[in-house]
Amino acid sequence: MTLTNELQQLHADMRHWRQHLHQFPETAFEETQTAQFIADKLTGFGLDVHQGLGKTGVVATLSAGNSDQKIALRADMDALFIQEQNTFSYKSCHDGKMHACGHDGHSAMLLGAAKYLSEHRNFNGTVYFIFQPAEEGRAGAKQMIEDGLFEQFPADCVFGMHNFPDIPTGHFAVKAGAMMASFDCFEITLTGQATHAAMPHLGNDAIVAAAQLITALQTIVSRTVNPADSAVVSITQIHAGNTWNALPESVLLRGTFRCFSATVKTLIADKITHLVKGICAGFDVSAEIRFNPENAGYPVTFNTDAETAIALKAASAVVGEECVDQQPTPSMGSEDFAFMLQEKPGCYIWIGNGSSENSCLLHNPHYDFNDDILSVGAAYWVKLVEMTLV
Repeated sequence: MTLTNELQQLHADMRHWRQHLHQFPETAFEETQTAQFIADKLTGFGLDVHQGLGKTGVVATLSAGNSDQKIALRADMDALFIQEQNTFSYKSCHDGKMHACGHDGHSAMLLGAAKYLSEHRNFNGTVYFIFQPAEEGRAGAKQMIEDGLFEQFPADCVFGMHNFPDIPTGHFAVKAGAMMASFDCFEITLTGQATHAAMPHLGNDAIVAAAQLITALQTIVSRTVNPADSAVVSITQIHAGNTWNALPESVLLRGTFRCFSATVKTLIADKITHLVKGICAGFDVSAEIRFNPENAGYPVTFNTDAETAIALKAASAVVGEECVDQQPTPSMGSEDFAFMLQEKPGCYIWIGNGSSENSCLLHNPHYDFNDDILSVGAAYWVKLVEMTLV
């Protein structure tokens, strides 16, 4: 593993920053203290700092040399609505909120890279350090873009990184093409005729219709989508009724579907609509379908060829080619960095967080970012800049 002495010395600082952020988690579009902590550090490093894109986003600019090349590096900084169950000294101080996905570590690694690059400036061009709010289901990347991110900071390309449990500590995984699935959600309201539970023949049972629909929706992937195409459809919420002896008037279903192509995405949405209409007609209940309420959908996270080659070269320079998985299985999880990749060519890479034993999976109340990889991640960012801006 190739790490400069300066990056290794930065480890203690990054660990301190990371554990501070972990202790004071803030959720989507409320990352005011997190953003200010990050902005203060960046200002102290001598960078030009801008705040307010995407409500709480932070973008810092660092230039060296005379090239007009520009690269953007992005870290997410929001936490999740999860009650932390860890007991270490820096556990969350905010009830019901925790950094259960490692965004505290992502921010610390990018801060470390910013500090190193500001002190050495061994590159020729401009680096934009993007600290993004609201990755967790609120599309903070899209909000920053709509607020003028790439108009104000016109990067040629953009790069992201996320820790990944069960990839060995300090290893990387990256490939061109789809890395993470699209995310779409749906809400279906079935409305029938309420009646006494002892007299079901006098009503139209929305619950039975909903049960049939849930079963039928599971056939979309197995019987409609080409087996060569990965996809998933899941019902995640059912809400109906409030008493023992009455059939309710309505049932609310919520769910999600994920895939890796626009064609499959359209196919699944059309099939959901078709099944809802057909089954509800058969049970004489009405239905209303809403896709992506509150604009919740995320596109496929798709890496472009040239930028992936650069990322692979940088990762290999840091940890060795043998420690970089060049054909990882794409994840059915989703990532709003995908919105940035729709605007600019770029690459999204995974850095190994080590074993997930003891329930240390992402979005788990026992999760904690692995501080051992902070210097590795910062070194990747530095190497990526130095190899791109030459």
